[in-house]
Amino acid sequence: MSDTDRPEAAEAPKPSFELGAGPGRVLVWFYGVFTVAAASRTIVEMVRGFDRAPLAYTLSAVAALVYGFITYSLVRGGEKARRAALVCCAAELIGVLVVGAWTLAEPAAFPDSTVWSDFGMGYLFIPVILPVTGMIWLRRARTVAV
Repeated sequence: MSDTDRPEAAEAPKPSFELGAGPGRVLVWFYGVFTVAAASRTIVEMVRGFDRAPLAYTLSAVAALVYGFITYSLVRGGEKARRAALVCCAAELIGVLVVGAWTLAEPAAFPDSTVWSDFGMGYLFIPVILPVTGMIWLRRARTVAV
């Protein structure tokens, strides 16, 4: 009897695709670093004087939360986490594009910069590259897992 003739071989579940494995590990690392960087920056800025630039500091806090959630989703794995991370990456990209354009169009609204200011120029444009890379990886993960 061959492996294909055995009923248990046909019913064996497919191995789950690890979002944080392979290239996903690099994404986990980058998102983890950006979580710590954005959260640390936010805490320091808010302690030093939240009233100086509340919009900028709040947007940095939002960025830290988004980065943290994406990091958690990539580490957790699974289809639900993949979909949640994909939605968050899309929201992150929209945020970077909107805030980036806003900071260029109306610099007076941002007396201090955010993580997403000028499309992430202060962070070597990684904030605009990271969600695109993340969405590509998460889309690929879906095709492999299904």
